[in-house]
Amino acid sequence: MTASALFGTYARADLDFVRGEGVWLETADGRRFLDCGSGIAVNSLGHSHPHLVNALKAQAEKLWHISNLYKVSGQEELGQRLADATFADRVFFSNSGAEAMEACIKTARRYHYVNGRPERIGIITFEGAFHGRTIATIAAGGQAKYMEGFGPKAPGFDQVKTGDLDALKAAIGPTTAALCIEPIQGEGGVREVDAEFLRKLRGICDAEGLLLIFDEIQTGVGRTGKLFAHEWAGVTPDLMAVAKGIGGGFPMGACLATEAAAAGMVPGTHGTTFGGNPLAMAVGNAVLDVILEPGFLEEVQRKGLLLKQRLAAVIDAHPNVFADVRGRGLMLGIKCVRPNTEVLAKVRANGLLVVPAGDNVLRILPPLTITDEEIGEAVARIEAAAAAVEADLAKEGDGV
Repeated sequence: MTASALFGTYARADLDFVRGEGVWLETADGRRFLDCGSGIAVNSLGHSHPHLVNALKAQAEKLWHISNLYKVSGQEELGQRLADATFADRVFFSNSGAEAMEACIKTARRYHYVNGRPERIGIITFEGAFHGRTIATIAAGGQAKYMEGFGPKAPGFDQVKTGDLDALKAAIGPTTAALCIEPIQGEGGVREVDAEFLRKLRGICDAEGLLLIFDEIQTGVGRTGKLFAHEWAGVTPDLMAVAKGIGGGFPMGACLATEAAAAGMVPGTHGTTFGGNPLAMAVGNAVLDVILEPGFLEEVQRKGLLLKQRLAAVIDAHPNVFADVRGRGLMLGIKCVRPNTEVLAKVRANGLLVVPAGDNVLRILPPLTITDEEIGEAVARIEAAAAAVEADLAKEGDGV
């Protein structure tokens, strides 16, 4: 018998956090870490934000769960606020990003079904994507490492290279239902999609009668300095998956859709027991209270630029450790020259939390509430980590 009763699905760091406040986390043995991972872009307003705590406490004293057999007033409120702030007319609430993506996939297929084209079930996605870990969403991502051992790839999903319009057009056929893309790939290495390419996707969908799905699970809710990252390109989708930051740390997801795209989703076509529960809705509404405050998103843009500039200076000073900085707003990535796992260990040793990603990248995803002083502290710790990596390299060179 192993030491833990838990599945061995995570390569967990030996850190046991017991409390958090703002950008800071504290372990059971009293060590403090500056959190620039935000629970993988989830804690959008940091740890224990007073407004979120108060909203959750107030709701917890009234009502936790009733299911979707009944009206949930918090859903009505949050759904309308999201519709008012975005392209969407309709919202379906779930518990996670993968569930939000599943809802997008089902909604796209039902759209064609009710419009007399039931054969249109195919979803074209892009290489390096990550859309979740359900059977359908690992097929949507198309990465072999996530599909291995789980049987044949679920049908109806194909991948093409981002930016390759010829390959995309060749992949579109009579059974294609939708195109799906992350405006910035998160797990794939903080790789931003060119705005012109997003605009061309919109044009292709309009010309071919397809739906356009944006996966904004990681990029959304202010992370890039806009409420949603696609706003930078001036493009709107038909469907969008949202999660992570919308709950500020509470499990929550949503599928946003235009009226036309959602037309096929009638009673019985989809559902969830816990999605949109009163607790999640109270927190989601509290998150929007803060994110939508005048000037908040502009501050994210300013702080993102400051952080990116400071990181660029560190990269210039340590070319044997780092290659470049990429991303937008407070969704940044540092491409490493050394293995990112090696650099990550030094970063953690300096009391800073970041998140590894593909393409040998470390993601910098601090709470959107991070201060200029805390940005300076984070950058100083990254620089100290780089110096530690270089010291190890020097020892290796000396044969120590």
